[in-house]
Amino acid sequence: MTHPFQPIEEVTLQEFVLFIKVHHKQIKENMNIYLNLEPTIGETERNRVALLLDSFLRLLTHTNIDELNGDDKYFFNTWLQSQLSIIDRKSFTLFQLIFEKSLITFMIQQKSSRTNAVLMYVLSLFISLVQLYYDCEGEGKSSNMPTENEGLRHLQLLDMLDKLLISSSGYQDLAYILKKCEEYFSYKRCVFYAYVPWSNQFYGVIGAELPKVQSMKGELTGENTILSSRKPIYLKSPKNYVKEEHIQLFGLSSIIFIPIVGVDQLFGWLTFDQLGEEFDCTKEELTLLEEVGKRLGLFLSRKSEKVEKNTELHLTERESMILGLLAEGYDNKKIASLLFLSEHTIRDYVSSLMTKLKAKNRTQVVASSFRLGLLS
Repeated sequence: MTHPFQPIEEVTLQEFVLFIKVHHKQIKENMNIYLNLEPTIGETERNRVALLLDSFLRLLTHTNIDELNGDDKYFFNTWLQSQLSIIDRKSFTLFQLIFEKSLITFMIQQKSSRTNAVLMYVLSLFISLVQLYYDCEGEGKSSNMPTENEGLRHLQLLDMLDKLLISSSGYQDLAYILKKCEEYFSYKRCVFYAYVPWSNQFYGVIGAELPKVQSMKGELTGENTILSSRKPIYLKSPKNYVKEEHIQLFGLSSIIFIPIVGVDQLFGWLTFDQLGEEFDCTKEELTLLEEVGKRLGLFLSRKSEKVEKNTELHLTERESMILGLLAEGYDNKKIASLLFLSEHTIRDYVSSLMTKLKAKNRTQVVASSFRLGLLS
């Protein structure tokens, strides 16, 4: 005797995201347990899978449900594209395995009434993700033929960058270097965001439409999923990853984030985009731009050490104190109240700092001070 088919309740993207938002702490605990217990994972692979799991969970927990349009494939494909620099078949398989184990374990523990519906959604989700990943992998291979010619072109571009960096005198040439990067790597806009580790903040420093760039600043928090990564990230669409106000401010469509790292120090990030035009980026192109970030990091490490040893710049104790408060993001009024001085006096000190550091504004004062070793 056959039983009539009873379809399982369907879960929407919005419902799934809400479910993860509510229970993400318990699911994350399970992920950490399974990640550490999995015997087939080496340390390097474990770190890679951990990055994928953390990025995926952040996507789901920081997404605004009201802004989801129900296009599941587009939503998850955008995330997948953002992980091109670290993902491979093994890490992707382990990522899927641990996420599913963690979710199933949680739902069994909770005896949720929607267990079957959620698990069916996750099954469909990963079938779609696997297909999307294979599509990305296939496009990457086919778009880079012939490999030998493409590899040669990348080497030539890096050689041009090396010659440019060798001929540059220091941090003050960074604006020119960025313009040349736009030319070399065929992007219409390149922006530099500096990172100040002691206050865990980032500042827009160099790029076209400078006032807009320098208005970009903030603290690195869990919401900054892009800047929290030390790997290059390509976003076909920045929605759900970049604040809507920033997307509107710069007219963003596709964008690439490249960390600038030298001697285990994070100096900041470069962004590349086409001034609002959507574009594709292969894994090989992302690897090339990652190398650009590393070479700029070495350049800044070398030049900053040289400046720190040779500089004759000296700040008074009061100037150093005010510089530290500027780096914390305080305005003149707040600094004046903290130091029991007048706003007029603070303005004079800030003006003096700008003159000494040859800076045009407060943001450049902080960024230059960090490069010169005045802030550490």
